[in-house]
Amino acid sequence: MKAIVIHDFVTHLDNIRVTDVPPPEPPQDGFLIRVHAAGVNFVDILYAQGKHQNNRSLVRPPFTLGLEFAGTVISAPPTSAFKPGDKIFGGHTGSYSEVISLPPSTTLHRIPPGWSMQGAAGMAATLPVAYGALVQRAGVKAGQTVLVHAAAGGLGIMAVQVAAALGCRVIGTAGSAEKCAVPVRYGAAACVDYTEHREWWKQVLGLTEGKGVDVVFDPVGLIDLSLKCVAHYGKLLVVGFAGGDIENVAMNRVLLKQVSLIGYRYGETLRRSPEEDRLLWHGLQGLVDSGRIAPVVYDTVYDGLESVPRALNDLNARKVWGKAVITVDNGAKTGLDMRL
Repeated sequence: MKAIVIHDFVTHLDNIRVTDVPPPEPPQDGFLIRVHAAGVNFVDILYAQGKHQNNRSLVRPPFTLGLEFAGTVISAPPTSAFKPGDKIFGGHTGSYSEVISLPPSTTLHRIPPGWSMQGAAGMAATLPVAYGALVQRAGVKAGQTVLVHAAAGGLGIMAVQVAAALGCRVIGTAGSAEKCAVPVRYGAAACVDYTEHREWWKQVLGLTEGKGVDVVFDPVGLIDLSLKCVAHYGKLLVVGFAGGDIENVAMNRVLLKQVSLIGYRYGETLRRSPEEDRLLWHGLQGLVDSGRIAPVVYDTVYDGLESVPRALNDLNARKVWGKAVITVDNGAKTGLDMRL
């Protein structure tokens, strides 16, 4: 079968290649899944280049790239709620593969009615991060104002939908007028194009009548500048550094505004507290069932594992809005098309 195996860390993403590998044997107590579609994540770039902290110990070559998937169950443990033929989505390293073998502890979810395989493939590494940070860490409440950076991205658009579904007023930031249209369509009250407004925090202050926002959701690395438009006693969520640099924060502003800096790392939460993950998905279920959360798939087609380098390059070049998804086989075309 085909898979994207990283035998050596790459300098250029174009050096990533499809490899022919033996198909995995059905595990005695785990899952065997035929992958129909796989989500594309910034972490994939870091993993492939050996720049992620997990590359120091957990993810060492050779390994199969990819973090999230949607597919069909081939085999499952006898005690599992899933059976062969079930359509599921989940997250696990190694999803850029035609078939993936998973341990019994893997959390899988049935694909809701109305979600396509492609749409579901981009949810396991984004939706729980958005919900966990906003709800379990920041404790957002209806009526609060939430600022979401990179609001058109795969993670940001989930944060927009979660906050809006919970009754918050959402302000997004994005890098073009085209991208700003995405969060507005999915529940944001406004979006600031930071390429047009270099001092974007002034626009945010204007949108809040000078009061500032209650919560900042930042997957990019904009905490220091966000301190200029966060309200007193506000909360700033650090969920990633997709902008490339780990910033230095002006701690005097943290003191003067008496704000809280909160880090959220979903993978670490899974390792330390599996029960918290169960509660997280339980809380999400109602939002999903009500239709208030929808996949948002980028409108460029990435057909086959051979397209992984192109998708990663597009993501790295900031071309992608919503979620870029690799179609691994035609099974991804079942279900509704959830593209914008």
